[in-house]
Amino acid sequence: MLLSGTFVQLTSVTVLQVAIPDVQRDLHAGPAAAQLVLAGYTLTYACTLITSARVGDRWGPRRTFAAGMAVFTLATVVAGAAPGVGVLVAGRLAQGLGSGLMAPQVLTLIQRVVPAERRPRALGAYGATMALASIAGPLLAGALLQLDPFGLGWRAAVLVTVPVGLVLLLVPALPPDEPGRDARVDPAGAVLSLAGVALLVLPLTVGREAGRPAWSVASLVAAVMLLGAFAAVQRRVAHPLVPPQVLADAGTRWGIGLVFLFNTGVPSFTLLLSLHSQQAQGVGPLATAFTVAPYAIGALVGSSVSEHLGRSVLTGSASALVGASLLVAVTIGMPEPRWALWLVLAGGGFGFGAFTAAVFTRVLARAEPSAASALSGLLPTAQQLGGTFSVALAGSVYYGATGGPGTALWHAMVYEAVVFALAAGAASVLARRRPG
Repeated sequence: MLLSGTFVQLTSVTVLQVAIPDVQRDLHAGPAAAQLVLAGYTLTYACTLITSARVGDRWGPRRTFAAGMAVFTLATVVAGAAPGVGVLVAGRLAQGLGSGLMAPQVLTLIQRVVPAERRPRALGAYGATMALASIAGPLLAGALLQLDPFGLGWRAAVLVTVPVGLVLLLVPALPPDEPGRDARVDPAGAVLSLAGVALLVLPLTVGREAGRPAWSVASLVAAVMLLGAFAAVQRRVAHPLVPPQVLADAGTRWGIGLVFLFNTGVPSFTLLLSLHSQQAQGVGPLATAFTVAPYAIGALVGSSVSEHLGRSVLTGSASALVGASLLVAVTIGMPEPRWALWLVLAGGGFGFGAFTAAVFTRVLARAEPSAASALSGLLPTAQQLGGTFSVALAGSVYYGATGGPGTALWHAMVYEAVVFALAAGAASVLARRRPG
């Protein structure tokens, strides 16, 4: 039941990617408004993760998860019924807020409730859920757009997660809370982290479409200053959002950095593949989703077996994605049936699933129990920020290339290969580090 919340919140990140042209036609939305529909969810989701982890400590992860699910479900209904693009953007912002409240509680509960010997398997299931959700969004959207149930169009894609949300709210199946009485939320740290991450994410998500205006550069500079102030404040307050001992271990710091680095390649890998299939090859959204489906299948398998792959699983998984990135550019132009492309994507998905499950397991295993909730906010924050950089940087490489769509895809896949090669190198360093 807990991972169902992870599934719906991550599905909602991508469910509108293939439906956004229909949204623009129906609501008469321009390119800037369409980008806000896509980016609004990510913006509030990324901003709230660190603070939400501490809120879970204060009020209990079960209660905080339920509150987040309630906000998310109500916001989804608002977005699905939006009469105009302004209401839709507001609904997406509120969806991201609800997701940000939920996400850290999942990892916190896994750390607190699941016995240590079963934790790698639980984190493998968590990684598998993330992989499945990343593909389920476009797949569900493509199917619903084609079937058009009740004439709802793109609204059916938005509302598809509502039944799951209602079930989770009406049939609670989480363990009772044991909130920490001394766990207080540092207001200065909360404001600095929320504002700093917001100012970092905003220009990365909408800056390219806006032509990289001066405000985007100013926003990035302000973000660096605010996040620097946040780090300084955390060393001085009595109840920091990120206690200094959480990052005392160099291996933990390295692991969080590795999560960020790896994810600067992950979301853009499948996103650009999907966009290239539709825009350059004329493939429909549903057929595109089925084309990319082997990636999700491979990720499910990789997540489930990652605990059995030994100490080199992180280096090997990232290296597999280096090869997959380069081979995608070769095989995507081959004629039907696309067996070669499907095999490459299945191998890349296997690497993604195995890496994600293994890196979360290893970073959390190094932590003291008291640090679990803070890491539950830091890890998805690193993951989300990495994904934001991924889409911004790889998108700039793809759309900035000259010489046609094929050349653009080659350039983008070389970017992906470089990122995953760097992640493989960083993973080999992490494998040699011991706690302490």
